[in-house]
Amino acid sequence: MTDHVTDRPTEPKRPEASLGELFKEMTTELSDIFRQEVELAKVEARDEASKSAKAVGAMAIGGIAALLFLILASFALAELLDQGLNRALSFAIVAVLWAIAAAVLVTTGRNRMRQVRPLPETKRSLEEDKEWAQNLKT
Repeated sequence: MTDHVTDRPTEPKRPEASLGELFKEMTTELSDIFRQEVELAKVEARDEASKSAKAVGAMAIGGIAALLFLILASFALAELLDQGLNRALSFAIVAVLWAIAAAVLVTTGRNRMRQVRPLPETKRSLEEDKEWAQNLKT
C-alpha cells in the first residue's frame, strides 16, 4: 500500500494551493499561451508576406517582359496571316486566340486561389491550445 493519495484521480494534485492561487496560475498560463499564439501569427504572417512580396516583384517584372513579347509576337503572327488572308481577319484570329488563352488562364488562377490556406501552423497551434484548455476543465 502506498502513502500517496495523490495517485487517485479524485484527489487534488496540489492540495496546499488555494483556489485563488490555482485560478491565478491558470489565467497566467492562458495569457502566456495567447501571447505566444499572437507572436507566432505575427512571425508567420511576416514571413509569408516577405516571400509573397519577393514573388510578386519577380512576377511583375517577368509579366512586363512577357507582355512586350506577346504584343510583338501577336503583331508578327497577324502580319504572317495577312500574307494569305484579309488583314482585319488576321488580327481577329489573333484576338480570338488571346481570348481563349485568357479564359484558360483565369480559370486556372481561380482554381489555384481556392487551394490557398492562410496561416496553417497558427491554425493548428490554436486548435491544440483549444484542446488543452478544454482538458483543464475536466
